[in-house]
Amino acid sequence: MARAGLTPELLTRVGAELADEVGFDQVTVSALARRFDVKVASLYSHLRNSQELRTRIALLALAEMADRAADALAGRAGKDALVAFAHVYRDYAREHPGRYTAARLPLDPETAAASAGVRHSRMTRAILRGYDLAEPDQTHAVRLLGSVFHGYVSLEAAGGFSHSEPSSEESWDRVLDALDALLRNWPAAGPGPIGTTD
Repeated sequence: MARAGLTPELLTRVGAELADEVGFDQVTVSALARRFDVKVASLYSHLRNSQELRTRIALLALAEMADRAADALAGRAGKDALVAFAHVYRDYAREHPGRYTAARLPLDPETAAASAGVRHSRMTRAILRGYDLAEPDQTHAVRLLGSVFHGYVSLEAAGGFSHSEPSSEESWDRVLDALDALLRNWPAAGPGPIGTTD
């Protein structure tokens, strides 16, 4: 490919494809230069360093997932919305493992505030409004959903559920049933940790 055809957007897209193939941790400017069969120096007019490349891939992944989630949530509420939202994350992680890892990349506050991560948060809270959760329980629930989705997807990807019955698919459905039941019957705030005093 001619050097004149290189752009930050193209490099980001190909970097994302590379992440899915070899793993996000293996994506560097040097690896990308090999993919294009150009010298590393040829890419430095488009990218400052490997960290910028990784950040760009993270932002791309967040935007792609947010777009999918928005489409999946259209016209849905309650459990239907919860299940659709969960499937977006799981399906994306299966289809694009490197990009899914990239989406977990820590971003500086300014970059994070301008990213599609804000859309993810808004959509999660929109789902939770259907369960009539007020603050601070809504934030607790946002953290719970993120932990369950990411934890399940990560363990599944590592083969953690592939050696016993029932199937991972069956467990996933039951986990979502349990989350829906919990959100509909959110526990009242209890006393502080044992050993504390008012």
